[in-house]
Amino acid sequence: MNIENILNEGTSILQKNRISNPHLDSEILLCSSIQRDKKYIILNPKKNLNTNELEIFYRLINRRLKGEPIAYLTNKKEFWNDNFFVNKDVLIPRPDTELIIEQVLKIYLKKSQVQVLDIGTGCGCILLSILRERPNFYGTGIDVSKESINISKFNAKQLNLIDRVKFFHSSVDNFIFGKYDLIVSNPPYIKLSNLKYLDKDIVNFEPKLALNGGYDGFSEIRKVINRANILIKKKGKFILEIGFNQKKKVKNLLEKNGYYINKVIKDYGNNDRCIISTKI
Repeated sequence: MNIENILNEGTSILQKNRISNPHLDSEILLCSSIQRDKKYIILNPKKNLNTNELEIFYRLINRRLKGEPIAYLTNKKEFWNDNFFVNKDVLIPRPDTELIIEQVLKIYLKKSQVQVLDIGTGCGCILLSILRERPNFYGTGIDVSKESINISKFNAKQLNLIDRVKFFHSSVDNFIFGKYDLIVSNPPYIKLSNLKYLDKDIVNFEPKLALNGGYDGFSEIRKVINRANILIKKKGKFILEIGFNQKKKVKNLLEKNGYYINKVIKDYGNNDRCIISTKI
């Protein structure tokens, strides 16, 4: 079977099962199956696939039918300017989280020398994207998940950043090393009772550890703010991603802990998404 036919078949299967973006998903899975880019499949529609390639494609299509996210099927997710390795052990990076990178670049010039800490680093996408943009930054990432730390180290190596970053398997409560000019974090902030209402692609496949913000959605945010107090330098910047309805409470928590609120950034859906503050 050739590329054109198998692509159409994959699209049809996904469409009948009401998977959104069936043609795009089929294209991505086909590219992954044959280890080629989109340009190749467009230019070679009559190229026949071998048995192994077909088996891999059908296997991926069947996993997609069950709702498994494309990023986990291809072990790849684009974030900022790079592709990051991801699997079921880490949260899939979201475009809204790129707002953190944008704000860091606005605050610090390219020549700035900054020690940055990423609390709950996941696949390392926030920290590593910042380091790629700022050659004089040095980074530290922590995560309670050992698997996550292994993935972060792998991504750092792939991006040639291993000499400017360290990763530690640690809960935020137990981390006491260093003082930082900048702390960034995208902590779990979804209320425990709301997890079941998330899209099936998310709730059935992405790690609960990276989503569950406790009974009120603030348990991990509180921990991050409390520990940041110990780890941040005076006049250091703290950039925190939050849930769309958490601005008021998080601002109060930050102010009570000695932070000046610089601004609140809205995401692409016009929801409050990031709070930028300075340690007074």
